This record gives sequence, structure tokens and C-alpha cells, in this order.
Amino acid sequence: MIDLIKSRFPEAVLDVIEFRGETTVVVAPERLIEICTLLRDEPALHFDLLSDVSAVDRYPDHPRFEVNYHLYALEGNRSLRVKVRLDGETPSVASVTGVWPGANWHEREVWDLMGIRFEGHPDPRRIFMPDDFLGHPLRKDAAQFYEEPQFTHNFDQIERRKPYAKE
Repeated sequence: MIDLIKSRFPEAVLDVIEFRGETTVVVAPERLIEICTLLRDEPALHFDLLSDVSAVDRYPDHPRFEVNYHLYALEGNRSLRVKVRLDGETPSVASVTGVWPGANWHEREVWDLMGIRFEGHPDPRRIFMPDDFLGHPLRKDAAQFYEEPQFTHNFDQIERRKPYAKE
């Protein structure tokens, strides 16, 4: 499987990691769509299910961000993780929604919480945070905020501390 990917894209496969029975292929971001299309369409591979897209903030390391695509070939019960590494304050990578339409909400989640843009995404709106929220809360450099949960036993105490607007 890895040999086939390497033979088609020798310069784009940056690393192969085998750990606890899981295979991760680190690829060049600029070749992501071509590699994903091969993984889906090549009969010997046929990774027909994108189960998840996630991201990792490795601050202060460089490259800072990693985007992980978790793939499954249902017919052969095989899995593969494809990883791209990105750097910069506004990292971006091509959207894989054209290869696997199910990536839509996964990519929106990564954008909303980590600030990684997916170029060519059909609907790049926030999915969790309010539209007027500033920043991306899962980044390691995000401002820390906390609001104490209100229950019946502490409701009045918390209400008194809230900064409501005065008329």
C-alpha cells in the first residue's frame, strides 16, 4: 500500500510512521488532493471512508500544526492516517470535500476550533463558536476563559457577579 503511494508520488511522501499497528503517511500539503484521490480511486487501495479530520497544535514546535485524515477501506478492513504539517499564523490546506464530501463538517470544526483554513471548502462558516467569537479556542495560544456553570444551589450567587449592562 505505501509502496504504491511512494511510486506515484515519491517527492510528496515525507515520512511513513508505523506505530502499534497503525500506519501514518506524512504528505506534502500541495499534493494532498492528488494523493487522496489515488487512495480513494485506486482499486488496490480503495479507501472509501473518511471517518475523521482532526488537527494538532504543536506550539512551540515548527511546523506548528498537523491535520490528520483518518481513512478506512471497508472492503479490506484497513485503515490509514494521512497527515499534513502546516506552519504560520493562518495555516491553510486544500479541502478534501471534493474527494470525500463527508469532510465538510469535519473541516468546518477544525477551522472553527483551530483556525486552519481549507481552501475551496464549499461552506467555510463556523460550526461551534458564535459568529462574533474572536480567535480559535483550541489553539495553544488562545486566551483562556472560564464561566462557572450555574446550578440551582449557586444560581443567585453567580447571577450577582455577571456584568449585565446598566440602563
